[in-house]
Amino acid sequence: MSQTHFGFQQVDESQKAQRVRGVFDSVASKYDVMNDLMSMGLHRAWKAYTVAVAHVRDGDRVLDIAGGTGDLARAFAKQVGTRGTVVHTDINEAMLRQGRDRALDEGLVLPTALCDAETLPFAAAEFDLVSVAFGLRNMTHKERALAEMNRVLRPGGRLLVLEFSKVAAPLEKAYDWYSFKVLPRIGQLVAGDADSYRYLAESIRMHPGQAELKAMMKTAGFGHVDVHNLSAGVVALHVGIKC
Repeated sequence: MSQTHFGFQQVDESQKAQRVRGVFDSVASKYDVMNDLMSMGLHRAWKAYTVAVAHVRDGDRVLDIAGGTGDLARAFAKQVGTRGTVVHTDINEAMLRQGRDRALDEGLVLPTALCDAETLPFAAAEFDLVSVAFGLRNMTHKERALAEMNRVLRPGGRLLVLEFSKVAAPLEKAYDWYSFKVLPRIGQLVAGDADSYRYLAESIRMHPGQAELKAMMKTAGFGHVDVHNLSAGVVALHVGIKC
């Protein structure tokens, strides 16, 4: 069996998706609260910036991958209007259920699909925009997932990847201390689960940095890729255009 990383551990590729699913099953009910605590509310600004850059228009067709509790999907749904479509997807049923419930609370009924980003159940060139926020780093074969995202986009369509990235060098020590000392303690106190949040910190360190992810997106078929560093590189928004 081929090996891949699960945080800092090496596991069989066949096991990673199941183990990631277990992490998000554990944290789903506290996910939004933990996001606010972990980022000190900054995740809302990062997502708002992503929505602004997306510039979704009335009638657009949008696919939100690894959409979790649906922050982006709900924001896009309010922009595409009745003529547009936003499909909310995730590989994790517990997270998808949280997102569906939050959408319903806001009076939104979105098409919802439980699916793996590496094998998307959609036709080629079906969407104007694909988004994935804080989900790419958990995928086993990122190259395969990026190629699938490219496949389902129309020519000229855009992929937005919002993800933790490589922080500016002067902040590395403080960021490591927060990630590995403070974050698991918050996870234990609020969600009763330190291990899942320790994995999340480790998964950020194993994820490709800004330049490497940009190169991966170009290899997947995106002819032009812009990188927007947010919060000194704690997070980066990669915007790829399909040729």
